[in-house]
Amino acid sequence: MPDYALESEAGGLVAGLDEVGRGPLAGPVMAAAAVFLVPPAPALAALLDDSKKLSAARRDLAFAALVAAQGRGEMAFAIAAASAAEIGRINILRASHLAMARALARLPVVPGLALVDGHLAPPLPCPVRCVIGGDGVSLSIAAASILAKVTRDRAMARLDLRHPGWGFARNQGYPTAAHRARLAMVGPTRHHRRGFAPVDQASLLLPVTVG
Repeated sequence: MPDYALESEAGGLVAGLDEVGRGPLAGPVMAAAAVFLVPPAPALAALLDDSKKLSAARRDLAFAALVAAQGRGEMAFAIAAASAAEIGRINILRASHLAMARALARLPVVPGLALVDGHLAPPLPCPVRCVIGGDGVSLSIAAASILAKVTRDRAMARLDLRHPGWGFARNQGYPTAAHRARLAMVGPTRHHRRGFAPVDQASLLLPVTVG
């Protein structure tokens, strides 16, 4: 379970950053930056973990608790994205780093350190410490993981309403068998990512659908 040790060790304002959605064939990559202005209360800390380890219901509960904590002035967070078009232009790694930079820039506070999940540091205007498996180590990164995951899932559910038949609310754009089969059958939407082999292959055979 994550704890607050890295943040306490650093002192000052520490932002946790994480992204979600690097693997899907469609939709944006989403990132969040989270800063605890006071050490998280035990009840809130108990809700936080790597978003991949939590059920959708637990993520929603944790998300609501983080929003409430921000409302009480106990933390600050910001969420940002890089679009499918941007992913196609600059590649998924650079787009993930762009989303992180945008999230950090939207924070209402200026952190002295950013704890970033993973082993590659994005270009940020503050010192960066990479933490492998950070969403299972740092409460700030875990919070960012949950914020980004819930926001992206909700965005894909809205996209599903505009593009029925793709199952975006169920697969979140990941390359499930059903998603790949539909892509090969009807071609990509403008929300699909160029540079991903199944999308590029389908684009050569079928026109992009409008919407």
